Amino acid sequence: MASHRIRLGIHDFINAQPLVLPLKMDAGRLNLDLVLDTPARLSAKLKASELDIAMVPTIEYLKDADAYRLIPEVCIASRGPVGSVLLVSKKPLEKVRTLAMDNRSRTSVALLNILFNRRLSPSVIKGGADPDPERMLKMNDAILIIGDPSFLLEEGHPDLTVYDLSEEWFRLTGKSFVHAVMAVRPEVRLSPELIQFLKGAADMGKNMIDAITLLPQVRNVGLSPEACREYLTHRILYHLGEQELDGLMHFRTACHKGHLLNHQHPIEFI
Repeated sequence: MASHRIRLGIHDFINAQPLVLPLKMDAGRLNLDLVLDTPARLSAKLKASELDIAMVPTIEYLKDADAYRLIPEVCIASRGPVGSVLLVSKKPLEKVRTLAMDNRSRTSVALLNILFNRRLSPSVIKGGADPDPERMLKMNDAILIIGDPSFLLEEGHPDLTVYDLSEEWFRLTGKSFVHAVMAVRPEVRLSPELIQFLKGAADMGKNMIDAITLLPQVRNVGLSPEACREYLTHRILYHLGEQELDGLMHFRTACHKGHLLNHQHPIEFI
């Protein structure tokens, strides 16, 4: 291992726990300083060189893809319904006048623009909001909510229309959607041991599903152990394989056509 410590950032949502738990267990051995934060703040810290590696929102990586390299085979993705990236509306979308967006990840905002730009007026979209779905809904016609708080809305709200953005993307394109990737600043040198660990971390984490179902954040959103297990083993994908890369490049093209990206930088791995 290198003598200096590697600063690695990752979000602490339920969907990242199969990666987070192995990293917590082996951080000392791997000479890691583990930083837990929101996706948006992790991206800002990586850009400011406050982190060496970070799991960042896909759109943030694509904006500066020429400035980073990706860890091979590692991502957070979905193929079809995911249940944790939701557009929730009290009205038909054509009648929505105010829409509040979760302030923790900009990839979902970009995906919202691609999927619903013809049904939502740009003037209705408000700035980022703290992820409190009940409070957001009281003040707005519709909300975009991601991560753990989204589970609070899956049941008990028959008056709401819920659009799963990953499901809508798959219906439109037939492709996987990559929510986040693990990016590295190019000047950072990683040991082969650490790279191999990161590539296999999710497989290790999947053997810890029982422990994950008992975590406080799982209980706090009312997610049952069975639902948590189904979410992590069937809805979330962690391997950046051919289908995920194809979906990532398709998203890059869609963002460029929608003027959400200025360039289509090549995707490069360490």
